[in-house]
Amino acid sequence: MHLTRTWTPPGAYDLPGSLAVLARGPYDPTFQVHAGSVWRTTRLRSGPATLRLTPAASRVRAEAWGAGAQEVLDGLPALLGEGDAPEEFVPRHRVVAESHRRHPGLRLTRTGRVLESLVPAILEQKITSIEAYRSWRHLVRKFGEPAPGPHPSLHVVPEPRTWVRIPSWEWHRANVDSKRSDAIVRAAGRSSRMEEAAAMALPAALARLQAIPGVGPWTAAEALQRSNGDPDAVTVGDLHLPRTVGYALTGERNTDDAGMLALLEPYRGQRHRAARLLTLTGLHPPRRRPRRQPGDITRL
Repeated sequence: MHLTRTWTPPGAYDLPGSLAVLARGPYDPTFQVHAGSVWRTTRLRSGPATLRLTPAASRVRAEAWGAGAQEVLDGLPALLGEGDAPEEFVPRHRVVAESHRRHPGLRLTRTGRVLESLVPAILEQKITSIEAYRSWRHLVRKFGEPAPGPHPSLHVVPEPRTWVRIPSWEWHRANVDSKRSDAIVRAAGRSSRMEEAAAMALPAALARLQAIPGVGPWTAAEALQRSNGDPDAVTVGDLHLPRTVGYALTGERNTDDAGMLALLEPYRGQRHRAARLLTLTGLHPPRRRPRRQPGDITRL
């Protein structure tokens, strides 16, 4: 099945910038940018789908393939940020105002798919991004399926029951320890409960995800930022974000979660958007120690 549709944004719109948070590294088998188009795969209730998004004048042209083509196009406005309201954001700091001015087309995406955001967030717990991206790539390519449509290298994420059935040695080969694999299996085994969180208000959605052992505030916020597009789902427990926010707003280099939340308090209701705008400034505290090297449990 091959279907097309167009979407007209209500104002300035940055397609790759808005959807960039959905990519899990430069070689994500579910997300690629090629020749000006954004390609994305997903698994919906109606089946797998591949989506190609291309800016065309003042519109976005969408093409969809697969059993889930109609459903993915029905969710296109939410995915592209139509339900977002960036005009409600009021900058309270000069550096935030400047970033807001430089990125007028940034909108928060809403995929409506919780598990496909939750699994990679669990993989990213307490390790380097490089390690997590490699694990995600390995698992999706091995246990997912080739994506419908013309893109030759894209894959669709595994079904929930497939995540549950991955044997322990395959998690080990993917460089995923038992703590993270167990959390993924628990979440996938309750996939219906997880997907219900897409329609919940933020407090209830956070509580629903954190009811899974191994899913804490950091992981839940990272997933819901993408699945629910909530502008207030600020990430706590991150190694770098508090320091980035603190350094950009005060020049201090050792801000912790409590300090970050205090600095973002004027943006309550829009704290995630404020934090994202600050990460786009490029203002980061200088390193005092070597970059952490990726680990590898596959040799153990």
